[in-house]
Amino acid sequence: MSESGITESGLPFEPVYGPDALEGFDPSAKLGEPGEYPFTRGVYPSMYTGRPWTMRQYAGFGTARESNQRYKQLVANGTGGLSVAFDLPTQMGHDSDAPISHGEVGKVGVAIDSIEDMRLLFDGLPLDQVSTSMTINAPAALLLLMYQLVAEENGVSGADITGTIQNDVLKEYIARGTYIYPPADSLRLITDIFAYCQAEIPRWNTISISGYHMAEAGATPAQEIAFTLADGIEYVRAAIKAGLDVDDFAARLSFFFVSRTTILEEVAKFRAARRIWAQVMRDEFGATDPKSQMLRFHTQTAGVQLTAQQPEVNLVRVAVQALAAVLGGTQSLHTNSFDEALALPSEKAARLALRTQQVIAYESDVTKTVDPFAGSYAVEALTDQVEAEARKLMEQVEELGGAVAAIEKGFQKNEIEKSAYRIAREIDTDERVVVGVNRFRVDEEEPYEPLRVDPTIEAQQAERLATLRADRDQAEVDRHLAALKAAAQGSDNMLYPMKEALRARATVGEVCNALRDVWGVYVPPDAF
Repeated sequence: MSESGITESGLPFEPVYGPDALEGFDPSAKLGEPGEYPFTRGVYPSMYTGRPWTMRQYAGFGTARESNQRYKQLVANGTGGLSVAFDLPTQMGHDSDAPISHGEVGKVGVAIDSIEDMRLLFDGLPLDQVSTSMTINAPAALLLLMYQLVAEENGVSGADITGTIQNDVLKEYIARGTYIYPPADSLRLITDIFAYCQAEIPRWNTISISGYHMAEAGATPAQEIAFTLADGIEYVRAAIKAGLDVDDFAARLSFFFVSRTTILEEVAKFRAARRIWAQVMRDEFGATDPKSQMLRFHTQTAGVQLTAQQPEVNLVRVAVQALAAVLGGTQSLHTNSFDEALALPSEKAARLALRTQQVIAYESDVTKTVDPFAGSYAVEALTDQVEAEARKLMEQVEELGGAVAAIEKGFQKNEIEKSAYRIAREIDTDERVVVGVNRFRVDEEEPYEPLRVDPTIEAQQAERLATLRADRDQAEVDRHLAALKAAAQGSDNMLYPMKEALRARATVGEVCNALRDVWGVYVPPDAF
C-alpha cells in the first residue's frame, strides 16, 4: 500500500467499515447464490468444498527434453495441470536458427521449432489425464495444433484433451510486446481458433484473456480488470461478426489475472470482475447459457512483487498472494518460486511453490466454505468501489471506439505507464514499503547459485532443424504452406491447412512467415 487510506487502485480505504458502508446494498442483485448470476460469490455452487482448484506450475526452459523432465517431476509432486513457458523466439514465431533468435534460444522458456520438439516435450505424459496450459499468443494456433497432433499420435483424440492457450494478442499490443501481425488479422486468426476448437477440440479453453501482464507492467487492480474485460468484449464482438453464436463459444473463454499481496482488494477485484462480465454477457450479447456468463480464471502470484534481495522472503509473499487468489475464487493457480527474481526456478524452489498451494488446500480451512468473505462490510464495499472504477475505465475505452481503437490511440498503455511511474516513485521515496529493498535490509546477502541454461542449446536446436529439413518432403511442406496462404487471403478456416503443414514437419518460423507474407507485421504508432 502506498499510504494509509488509499487502495492500490487509488480508491478510499476506510479505517473502519460498518453497516453504513453497504447502505443501499441489494444482496439478491449483487451477490446471488454461488454458481448463479451474477456469480459474485463464485462460478460453481460448491467451489472448493467439492475439490480444490487446479494446481498448475508454470515451467519450461532450455530444450524440450529438459522441460519434459521438469514436468514429470511436477506431476510426481502432485501438480494437477501443466503450464508451458516458451522461449522468446517461439513466442515471436521464429525458428531457433534464425538470426533474430541468437542469444535467446531456451532462455525464458522452452524452444519449440517443430512437431518433433513437441513430441519430446510431452513424451511419457498422460495427455488424456493432465490439463495443459500454454502461454503463447501470436503463434497460439500452431502450438495448439502440434499438441493435438502429438495427442493423436498417442491415441488421444481432440475430444479428450483439455487445457488452455493464452491466445490473447490484444494485451500484447498494450503491455507485453510479443505480437506479430496487425490487430485485425490477429483477430481473424483468433476467431478461426474459436470455430476450429468448437468442432475439433470442444473441451479446450480457446483463449485466456489476460490482465496479468498489464498488472506486471504497472496496472492497478481496477485497470487490470477494466482493460482485460474490454479486450474480452472485443473478442466476443469479433467472433459474433465472424458468424459464431455467442452461446457456442463463450463458455470456452477464460481469463488470467495476477494476485498481489493486498488480500482484501484482490478478493474484491476478482468478485467485481465476475459480476461485470456476467452482466455484459447477458445484457449486451444476449448469452442465455449460464456457462457463457461465467468468468472463469487462472491466477498467477505477482512476479513483479518478488525481490532479488532476501529472496526467501518471497516464500511469504507468494503464500499471501496465493491465499488472496483462493479467497477470491480462482479456478486454477500458479505459485511463483521464491528464486524467480534471480533466475529460472530451481527444482527445489518449484516444489516449495507447489507445496504452498497444497498447504492452503489441505491444511487451512478456507476450502470448507464458499466465498468466506461474503457479507464482509469491508470486502463488499471494496467490491463495489473496484467495480465502479473498472466500469468507468471500460466506458472510456468504449468512447474511443472499443479496445482495438483505444490500443491504436495508446490509451491503455498510457494509463498503465502513469500507474507504473507512481508505484516506482513511491518505492524510491519510501512511501511504499518493500521489505528487504527500502526497509528491513540486511548488510550482506547469502550466496545463491542460480539455475543456468546450457549455452549450447542454440547450436543443438539449429542442428535438429538442419536434420529435419533434410529428412522431410519439402514439396509436401510447400504445398501445405501455399494452402495456408490461400486460406489467409480468403475466408476459409486457416487451422486446417496449418495442421497439415505442421504434420508434414513445417517449422514454427516457416508457418508464421507464410502468414507474414500475407498480412505483414504490426508496427506500433509510437515506433515511427
